[in-house]
Amino acid sequence: MATRVLSRSKITTLFPAIIQNILSPSVYLPSYLRPQRQAIHEVDERRSSYGFKEYHDGRPRGPLWRGKKMLGKEALFVILGLKRFKHDEEKLNKFVESHVLRLLKMDMIAVLNELERQEEVILALKVFEVIKKENWYQPDVYLYKDLIVALARSKKMDEAMRVWESMKKEDLFPDSQTYAEMIRGFLRYGSPADAMNIYEDMKKSPDPPEELAFRVLLRGLLPHPLLRNRVKQDFEEMFPDRHVYDPPEEIFGVH
Repeated sequence: MATRVLSRSKITTLFPAIIQNILSPSVYLPSYLRPQRQAIHEVDERRSSYGFKEYHDGRPRGPLWRGKKMLGKEALFVILGLKRFKHDEEKLNKFVESHVLRLLKMDMIAVLNELERQEEVILALKVFEVIKKENWYQPDVYLYKDLIVALARSKKMDEAMRVWESMKKEDLFPDSQTYAEMIRGFLRYGSPADAMNIYEDMKKSPDPPEELAFRVLLRGLLPHPLLRNRVKQDFEEMFPDRHVYDPPEEIFGVH
Protein backbone atom coordinates (compact mmCIF):
# COMPACT_ATOMS: atom_id res chain seq x y z
CA MET A 1 0.00 0.00 0.00
CA ALA A 2 2.81 2.40 0.92
CA THR A 3 4.53 1.63 -2.37
CA ARG A 4 1.38 2.51 -4.33
CA VAL A 5 0.98 5.86 -2.53
CA LEU A 6 4.62 6.73 -3.17
CA SER A 7 4.26 5.93 -6.86
CA ARG A 8 1.15 8.08 -7.17
CA SER A 9 2.89 11.04 -5.51
CA LYS A 10 5.80 10.78 -7.93
CA ILE A 11 3.42 10.76 -10.89
CA THR A 12 1.57 13.80 -9.52
CA THR A 13 4.86 15.66 -9.09
CA LEU A 14 6.25 14.80 -12.52
CA PHE A 15 3.06 15.42 -14.50
CA PRO A 16 3.19 19.26 -14.54
CA ALA A 17 6.84 19.15 -15.53
CA ILE A 18 6.04 16.83 -18.45
CA ILE A 19 3.22 19.12 -19.62
CA GLN A 20 5.50 22.15 -19.36
CA ASN A 21 8.13 20.36 -21.41
CA ILE A 22 5.58 19.58 -24.12
CA LEU A 23 4.21 23.11 -24.25
CA SER A 24 7.60 24.85 -24.11
CA PRO A 25 10.07 22.55 -25.84
CA SER A 26 12.49 25.33 -26.73
CA VAL A 27 13.33 25.82 -23.06
CA TYR A 28 14.87 22.37 -22.89
CA LEU A 29 16.46 22.29 -26.33
CA PRO A 30 20.14 23.10 -26.92
CA SER A 31 20.75 26.70 -27.89
CA TYR A 32 21.62 25.85 -31.49
CA LEU A 33 18.21 24.15 -31.95
CA ARG A 34 16.08 26.89 -30.41
CA PRO A 35 14.10 29.27 -32.68
CA GLN A 36 16.11 32.39 -33.37
CA ARG A 37 13.26 34.78 -32.60
CA GLN A 38 15.48 37.60 -31.41
CA ALA A 39 17.63 37.48 -34.53
CA ILE A 40 14.56 37.45 -36.79
CA HIS A 41 13.11 40.40 -34.88
CA GLU A 42 16.32 42.38 -35.27
CA VAL A 43 16.42 41.72 -39.03
CA ASP A 44 12.82 42.82 -39.44
CA GLU A 45 13.55 45.92 -37.37
CA ARG A 46 16.48 46.85 -39.59
CA ARG A 47 14.49 46.31 -42.77
CA SER A 48 11.62 48.48 -41.61
CA SER A 49 13.74 51.36 -40.35
CA TYR A 50 12.69 54.64 -41.93
CA GLY A 51 10.90 53.11 -44.91
CA PHE A 52 13.94 51.64 -46.73
CA LYS A 53 13.45 47.88 -46.45
CA GLU A 54 16.76 46.86 -47.97
CA TYR A 55 18.83 49.97 -47.26
CA HIS A 56 21.60 49.88 -44.71
CA ASP A 57 23.69 53.03 -44.43
CA GLY A 58 26.12 51.80 -41.79
CA ARG A 59 24.63 53.70 -38.88
CA PRO A 60 24.88 52.21 -35.39
CA ARG A 61 22.03 49.88 -34.52
CA GLY A 62 21.81 50.98 -30.91
CA PRO A 63 18.76 52.33 -29.09
CA LEU A 64 19.00 55.79 -30.64
CA TRP A 65 17.91 54.36 -33.98
CA ARG A 66 14.94 52.22 -32.96
CA GLY A 67 12.32 54.86 -33.67
CA LYS A 68 8.93 54.83 -32.08
CA LYS A 69 9.62 51.63 -30.07
CA MET A 70 11.80 53.75 -27.79
CA LEU A 71 9.13 56.40 -27.23
CA GLY A 72 8.25 56.86 -23.59
CA LYS A 73 5.35 58.73 -22.04
CA GLU A 74 7.30 62.00 -21.89
CA ALA A 75 8.23 61.78 -25.58
CA LEU A 76 4.68 60.93 -26.64
CA PHE A 77 3.32 63.86 -24.60
CA VAL A 78 5.81 66.23 -26.25
CA ILE A 79 4.95 65.02 -29.76
CA LEU A 80 1.24 65.54 -29.16
CA GLY A 81 1.88 68.98 -27.67
CA LEU A 82 4.08 70.09 -30.57
CA LYS A 83 1.46 69.00 -33.09
CA ARG A 84 -1.26 70.72 -31.11
CA PHE A 85 0.49 74.12 -31.10
CA LYS A 86 2.24 73.95 -34.49
CA HIS A 87 0.00 76.68 -35.94
CA ASP A 88 0.52 79.03 -32.99
CA GLU A 89 4.13 80.20 -32.89
CA GLU A 90 3.88 81.84 -29.47
CA LYS A 91 2.33 78.81 -27.74
CA LEU A 92 4.69 76.51 -29.60
CA ASN A 93 7.77 78.35 -28.35
CA LYS A 94 6.43 78.29 -24.78
CA PHE A 95 5.79 74.57 -25.05
CA VAL A 96 9.33 74.00 -26.34
CA GLU A 97 10.79 75.91 -23.39
CA SER A 98 8.60 74.21 -20.79
CA HIS A 99 8.68 70.63 -22.08
CA VAL A 100 11.08 69.92 -24.97
CA LEU A 101 14.06 71.40 -23.15
CA ARG A 102 13.34 69.14 -20.16
CA LEU A 103 13.63 65.94 -22.19
CA LEU A 104 16.56 63.61 -21.75
CA LYS A 105 18.88 62.98 -24.67
CA MET A 106 17.30 59.65 -25.64
CA ASP A 107 13.77 61.06 -25.54
CA MET A 108 14.71 64.16 -27.50
CA ILE A 109 16.23 62.16 -30.34
CA ALA A 110 13.28 59.76 -30.29
CA VAL A 111 10.92 62.74 -30.66
CA LEU A 112 12.96 64.00 -33.62
CA ASN A 113 12.87 60.60 -35.34
CA GLU A 114 9.13 60.17 -34.78
CA LEU A 115 8.30 63.64 -36.13
CA GLU A 116 10.31 62.82 -39.26
CA ARG A 117 8.46 59.53 -39.60
CA GLN A 118 5.11 61.33 -39.33
CA GLU A 119 6.30 63.90 -41.92
CA GLU A 120 5.97 66.73 -39.40
CA VAL A 121 9.17 68.10 -40.86
CA ILE A 122 8.88 71.72 -39.68
CA LEU A 123 8.41 70.52 -36.10
CA ALA A 124 11.30 68.12 -36.59
CA LEU A 125 13.46 71.02 -37.74
CA LYS A 126 12.53 72.97 -34.60
CA VAL A 127 13.46 70.03 -32.35
CA PHE A 128 16.72 69.61 -34.26
CA GLU A 129 17.63 73.23 -33.56
CA VAL A 130 17.00 72.58 -29.87
CA ILE A 131 19.22 69.48 -29.97
CA LYS A 132 22.09 71.43 -31.51
CA LYS A 133 22.12 73.75 -28.49
CA GLU A 134 22.32 70.95 -25.93
CA ASN A 135 25.57 70.41 -24.04
CA TRP A 136 25.72 66.76 -25.06
CA TYR A 137 25.31 67.46 -28.78
CA GLN A 138 28.08 66.40 -31.14
CA PRO A 139 27.91 66.71 -34.95
CA ASP A 140 26.17 63.59 -36.22
CA VAL A 141 25.85 62.92 -39.94
CA TYR A 142 22.89 60.59 -39.41
CA LEU A 143 20.81 63.21 -37.62
CA TYR A 144 21.47 65.59 -40.50
CA LYS A 145 20.83 62.97 -43.14
CA ASP A 146 17.44 61.86 -41.79
CA LEU A 147 16.25 65.45 -41.49
CA ILE A 148 17.46 66.44 -44.96
CA VAL A 149 15.83 63.40 -46.54
CA ALA A 150 12.55 64.07 -44.70
CA LEU A 151 12.56 67.73 -45.77
CA ALA A 152 13.37 66.89 -49.39
CA ARG A 153 10.60 64.31 -49.59
CA SER A 154 8.16 66.90 -48.26
CA LYS A 155 9.38 69.39 -50.90
CA LYS A 156 10.69 71.76 -48.23
CA MET A 157 13.78 72.49 -50.28
CA ASP A 158 14.61 75.90 -48.79
CA GLU A 159 14.71 74.35 -45.32
CA ALA A 160 16.59 71.33 -46.65
CA MET A 161 19.26 73.59 -48.12
CA ARG A 162 19.68 75.45 -44.84
CA VAL A 163 20.24 72.16 -43.03
CA TRP A 164 22.55 71.06 -45.87
CA GLU A 165 24.72 74.16 -45.47
CA SER A 166 24.75 73.73 -41.70
CA MET A 167 25.96 70.17 -42.14
CA LYS A 168 28.79 71.33 -44.39
CA LYS A 169 29.88 73.91 -41.79
CA GLU A 170 30.28 71.08 -39.30
CA ASP A 171 32.59 69.25 -41.76
CA LEU A 172 30.08 66.46 -42.37
CA PHE A 173 29.61 64.96 -45.82
CA PRO A 174 26.37 63.56 -47.26
CA ASP A 175 26.23 60.05 -48.61
CA SER A 176 24.89 58.95 -51.99
CA GLN A 177 21.33 58.52 -50.76
CA THR A 178 21.26 62.06 -49.37
CA TYR A 179 22.54 63.44 -52.67
CA ALA A 180 19.92 61.45 -54.58
CA GLU A 181 17.07 62.71 -52.37
CA MET A 182 18.22 66.31 -52.67
CA ILE A 183 18.47 66.01 -56.45
CA ARG A 184 15.05 64.36 -56.61
CA GLY A 185 13.60 67.04 -54.36
CA PHE A 186 14.83 69.90 -56.53
CA LEU A 187 13.56 68.18 -59.67
CA ARG A 188 10.12 67.79 -58.08
CA TYR A 189 10.35 71.41 -56.96
CA GLY A 190 10.87 72.40 -60.60
CA SER A 191 14.42 73.64 -60.13
CA PRO A 192 16.83 71.68 -62.38
CA ALA A 193 19.54 74.32 -61.92
CA ASP A 194 19.63 73.66 -58.17
CA ALA A 195 19.62 69.91 -58.87
CA MET A 196 22.69 70.39 -61.06
CA ASN A 197 24.41 72.38 -58.31
CA ILE A 198 23.92 69.43 -55.95
CA TYR A 199 25.20 67.16 -58.70
CA GLU A 200 28.39 69.20 -59.13
CA ASP A 201 28.86 69.11 -55.36
CA MET A 202 28.42 65.33 -55.42
CA LYS A 203 31.21 64.93 -57.97
CA LYS A 204 33.59 66.71 -55.55
CA SER A 205 32.61 64.51 -52.62
CA PRO A 206 35.36 62.45 -50.91
CA ASP A 207 33.27 59.32 -51.52
CA PRO A 208 32.74 58.33 -55.16
CA PRO A 209 29.13 58.90 -56.25
CA GLU A 210 26.91 55.87 -56.72
CA GLU A 211 24.69 54.99 -59.64
CA LEU A 212 21.41 55.89 -57.90
CA ALA A 213 21.97 59.66 -57.93
CA PHE A 214 22.87 59.58 -61.62
CA ARG A 215 19.75 57.60 -62.49
CA VAL A 216 17.54 60.03 -60.61
CA LEU A 217 19.09 63.00 -62.38
CA LEU A 218 19.01 61.40 -65.84
CA ARG A 219 15.31 60.67 -65.48
CA GLY A 220 14.48 64.11 -64.11
CA LEU A 221 16.40 65.92 -66.84
CA LEU A 222 14.44 64.43 -69.74
CA PRO A 223 12.92 67.86 -70.55
CA HIS A 224 16.43 69.39 -70.48
CA PRO A 225 18.50 67.49 -73.10
CA LEU A 226 21.63 69.63 -72.86
CA LEU A 227 21.94 69.13 -69.11
CA ARG A 228 21.03 65.46 -69.45
CA ASN A 229 23.73 64.83 -72.06
CA ARG A 230 26.28 66.34 -69.71
CA VAL A 231 25.25 64.02 -66.90
CA LYS A 232 25.06 61.07 -69.28
CA GLN A 233 28.65 61.63 -70.40
CA ASP A 234 29.87 61.68 -66.79
CA PHE A 235 27.83 58.57 -66.04
CA GLU A 236 29.31 56.61 -68.94
CA GLU A 237 32.82 57.57 -67.86
CA MET A 238 32.26 56.44 -64.27
CA PHE A 239 30.15 53.37 -65.08
CA PRO A 240 31.31 52.11 -68.50
CA ASP A 241 29.50 48.77 -68.08
CA ARG A 242 26.12 50.37 -67.38
CA HIS A 243 23.54 51.26 -70.00
CA VAL A 244 21.64 54.55 -70.26
CA TYR A 245 18.25 54.37 -71.95
CA ASP A 246 17.59 57.21 -74.38
CA PRO A 247 13.86 57.74 -74.99
CA PRO A 248 12.47 58.96 -78.33
CA GLU A 249 13.44 62.47 -79.34
CA GLU A 250 9.82 63.67 -79.00
CA ILE A 251 10.19 63.42 -75.21
CA PHE A 252 13.06 65.88 -75.35
CA GLY A 253 11.01 68.30 -77.38
CA VAL A 254 13.44 67.99 -80.31
CA HIS A 255 11.87 67.97 -83.75
